[in-house]
Amino acid sequence: MAGIDFLREVQGGRLPAAPIGHTVDFTLDEVEPGRAVFSLTPGEEHYNPIGSMHGGVFATLLDSAAGCAVQSLLPQGMAYTSLDLTVKFLRRVTVDTGPVRAIGTVVNKGRQTALAQAQLVDAKDRLLAHATSSCMLFPVPASGA
Repeated sequence: MAGIDFLREVQGGRLPAAPIGHTVDFTLDEVEPGRAVFSLTPGEEHYNPIGSMHGGVFATLLDSAAGCAVQSLLPQGMAYTSLDLTVKFLRRVTVDTGPVRAIGTVVNKGRQTALAQAQLVDAKDRLLAHATSSCMLFPVPASGA
């Protein structure tokens, strides 16, 4: 199926979400062509040793949002993988921050690569972090090949 159809099935609970979503406890809340939104409520289980959300959790949310924004534009038979992810951390996140959203959008999509960006924001839409991601696009081999 096309990327957006797959993501809508995941969002609707008709297909299983990626295991990392269960591990980190985040969900896909919105998907439309060229855009994907994930959310997470920070807990102490997300903390680093200095008492705030670990940078890896930031990166996981931002990578998921940017990548799924790209996936939402792919036709059936095409897939993607991240080539790079550049993250800028702007604010500390703790349980007191409350729910956060990672909003990914596609900046440019070619035939072999796509560029996406993502922003992590709090409930007041304050920017907590942002990222850019380059993705490689490739055809999925036919079953049994």
